[in-house]
Amino acid sequence: MKAMILAAGRGERMRPLTDTCPKPLLKAGGKALIEYHIEALAAAGIEEIMINHAWLGDQIEQTLGGGEHYGVALHYSHETTALETAGGIIQALPWLGEVFIALNADIWTDYPMTQLPADPEGLAHLVMVDNPAHHPQGDFGLRDHRLDEHHQPRLTFSGIGVYRAGLFASLAPGVRPLGPLLREAMQQGKVSGEYYSGQWRDIGTPQRLAELDAQLGGE
Repeated sequence: MKAMILAAGRGERMRPLTDTCPKPLLKAGGKALIEYHIEALAAAGIEEIMINHAWLGDQIEQTLGGGEHYGVALHYSHETTALETAGGIIQALPWLGEVFIALNADIWTDYPMTQLPADPEGLAHLVMVDNPAHHPQGDFGLRDHRLDEHHQPRLTFSGIGVYRAGLFASLAPGVRPLGPLLREAMQQGKVSGEYYSGQWRDIGTPQRLAELDAQLGGE
């Protein structure tokens, strides 16, 4: 299975840090955020990883290179304008294959990637976590390993998922968010999920980055 790390966001809420450094390369615990994901995927046996980028993307390629340092092969999908999650996946879809992992670059977690299903039921399988303070309403409800936005209580989508190419079938390239595709598939009962109670952080602001840095430095 191949994986894609979604790293094309501008990181407006992280400014001024992201004025000169792409958000995936911001460091916590002495390591770039995206490096934690590469290492976790490598530990799970993933050998090939696609990284999409837009804002200051050359820095990402120059810093990470071909992936030899991490024991994987890194590939890059350049977006002149950030295409949002689904749009970025659609551009890379010919390379990704029938079933693949995709995860957001701007999170930090100790979730074991080996736990992800290699052959998910339906069109997508999402990892759900407790709602953080900045997102108390959550995203989707989980019941009997199925996700639906109407189930209660609602949990937060971690940004980690396994997808089938069929979720994006026949969609034209361009800017396209992932949420509407997932909601449509959920209405058809084609999105499974799991709850993860371990460590997970959405690193969306300088304060959250500083808190993670302090946590990892303490370890």
